[in-house]
Amino acid sequence: MSVNLATQLREGTKKSHTMAENVGFIKCFLKGTVEKTSYRKLAGNLYFVYSAMEEEMERHRNHPILSKLYFPELNRKQSLEQDLCFYHGANWKEEVQPSEATKAYVARIREISNSEPELLIAHLYTRYLGDLSGGQILKGIAQNAMNLQDGQGTQFYEFNDIPDEKAFKVNYRQQMDSVDIDQEMATRIVDEANDAFGMNMKMFNELEGNLVKAIGQMLFNTLTRRRTKGATEGLATAAE
Repeated sequence: MSVNLATQLREGTKKSHTMAENVGFIKCFLKGTVEKTSYRKLAGNLYFVYSAMEEEMERHRNHPILSKLYFPELNRKQSLEQDLCFYHGANWKEEVQPSEATKAYVARIREISNSEPELLIAHLYTRYLGDLSGGQILKGIAQNAMNLQDGQGTQFYEFNDIPDEKAFKVNYRQQMDSVDIDQEMATRIVDEANDAFGMNMKMFNELEGNLVKAIGQMLFNTLTRRRTKGATEGLATAAE
C-alpha cells in the first residue's frame, strides 16, 4: 500500500535539515567560505559513504522494494574519484582515509543493508535528493571560493546522465511514494533519515578545526552567528 513516503520524509526531517544547515562548516560554505583542505577531506569522506551506498544498492537491485529506487545515473562514486584525483593526484587512494564519523556512517549503511535493506531508502533520500536540489548552487560556491575552473574538483555536483534534474526529482519522489510498505516501516525509514542527518552533521563537525585554522576563530564566529532557516529537503542545500 502507498504511504506517501516521500512526503513523510520531507515533513519528518524538517528539524534535522535545519540543524544540518546550521553546522558551522555548512554555514560557512553557504556563505561562500570554502577552505580547500577541509573540502577535499569532505570529498574523501563522501567517497566512502557513496561507495557503501552504491555497492549495497547494486546488491539489492532486484529487491522488491529497493528496485523501484535503483537509478545508477545517481551514482556519485566515480565523480568523487575524479575530484579526489584532482585534489590529491593519481595516488589519491593511498592518501584518503575515512574519518571516525565516516567509519560509523559506513558501518550503519552496511548493517542495515544486511538486516533491513528497506532502511537504505532513508540514506538515498538524505543524500541524493539533497545533491540534486542544491548541487548547482553549491558547485558555484565551491568554484568561486577555491578558484576552480572547467569542472575541476567539482565533478561531484555533475549529473551528466540526468538531463532534467527537476523532472528526475519528481519521478524519484513518485517512485518513493509508490513503494509497498506499511506505516510502521515508513516511520522507521523517517527515523533512519533523521539519524542519517545526524551522521552527516558529525562528519561536518570534524571538519571545523581545519576551517577555523584557515580563516581564524573571529571570522568563523561571525559567519556562524546567525541561525539559518532550513529548507525542507536534502542536506545542507539551497531550497528548490
